[in-house]
Amino acid sequence: MSVSFISPNTRAGALMCLLLGVVVFGAAACGRSESKTNAKTDTRAEEGATKGGAANASDAPPVAVTTAKAEAREVPSYIQSTGSLVAEETSDVASQASGQVVATPVGVGAFVRQGDVLARLNDRDARLRLQQAQAGVQQAIAGVRQAEARLGLRPGGNFDASAIPEARAANANLEQAQAELRLAEANERRYRALVETGDTAVSTYDQFRTARDTARARVNAARQQLEAALNTARQSNQAIQTAESAVSSARAQVAIAQKAVGDAIIRAPYAGYVSNRPVAVGEYVTPAAIIATVLRTNPIKLQLQVPEAEVPFITPGMGVSLEVDAHRDRKFAGRVTAVNPAIDPVSRAATVEAAIENGDNALRSGMFATARIVRTGGSKAVFVPRAAVFSDQNTQSYRVFVIDKDTAKLRVVQIGTDEGGAIQIISGVNADETVATSNLQQLFEGARVRQ
Repeated sequence: MSVSFISPNTRAGALMCLLLGVVVFGAAACGRSESKTNAKTDTRAEEGATKGGAANASDAPPVAVTTAKAEAREVPSYIQSTGSLVAEETSDVASQASGQVVATPVGVGAFVRQGDVLARLNDRDARLRLQQAQAGVQQAIAGVRQAEARLGLRPGGNFDASAIPEARAANANLEQAQAELRLAEANERRYRALVETGDTAVSTYDQFRTARDTARARVNAARQQLEAALNTARQSNQAIQTAESAVSSARAQVAIAQKAVGDAIIRAPYAGYVSNRPVAVGEYVTPAAIIATVLRTNPIKLQLQVPEAEVPFITPGMGVSLEVDAHRDRKFAGRVTAVNPAIDPVSRAATVEAAIENGDNALRSGMFATARIVRTGGSKAVFVPRAAVFSDQNTQSYRVFVIDKDTAKLRVVQIGTDEGGAIQIISGVNADETVATSNLQQLFEGARVRQ
């Protein structure tokens, strides 16, 4: 028979293990009991808070608000596209003459009107040539006066060859010779008759016949002198015409010299803004050199790239509205002026041009723009006053309070365009619903209101 022996140390260790197990078990039991107790307490607190919030909403005084009706409006349909602004006209102004620049009264950014001076060239040589041409005109006019004086004409008088003094004298001689011829012919006929009757001698008749023949010769000579005088007068008249042609030629030279003087001043071809002025005082320029670049920006041209599917719906004259990043609070209006008939085979888009009013030069050439082209027809959309919409920064959303009887109902909405103090509501509010337009910060879901 064997006997087991347990030492005192072993019994002590077993006892300690037993006590430790009792303590752990008790702590676990207490923990579970405390957790259940806390859970029940939290549930009762939440229920109390919910009941308390509802009680506070019903007990709180109503919030005074103003209201408005959500209204349905006709909204036109549109084609939206992007593009760039370019100047209506861009002119690289050059000089028509060569010369040294002596003045540049305008700089980059300056507004110029049509005809304003952009630059001046040295015009001393041109003015000297003008004076020379003007002197040539005076000399040619003096030649005309001299030719007119030879013919006895007054300045600007009409030419009549028979009225020239030489022609008048020759005509008088002719008339005298013709009178003498008539007398000689009469005497010759009389004495011929006397010879035939035998009342006078033949020798006497011969004298009168010779006198007749002499008178005929003088008439012929006088007639030739008259013709010579008339021819001389006509030649003198041709000299007047030649002198007048010389006057016209001299005046043309004056006009050319005046143009050369005028070409020394380079002027703006139209009203616009100077975008570039590469020349400076002292430079020598030629007609190939650019003096300045002038942009016509009112109206300014908008060039849009429109997808080919939308091109058939666009015609010149349709309204256009656009926005630019530089003026986010403004909208600019214009009209379609041209639709390119060709489609770009790469982008499958057509270029559409529109003229945009730009009286204050707010729009600049090169700006990027987002535009809408208004199409025919449209649809209904809901609009509410701008004051009825507030932005919740925590949720990054837009909210509206709809008033149902005397209670505010919170609606999260999706907004659209802003037109004349009203905002389009794409979703969240129906037409004819009443919305709050004041004291929105004091409202909450279920809040009582007083209109």
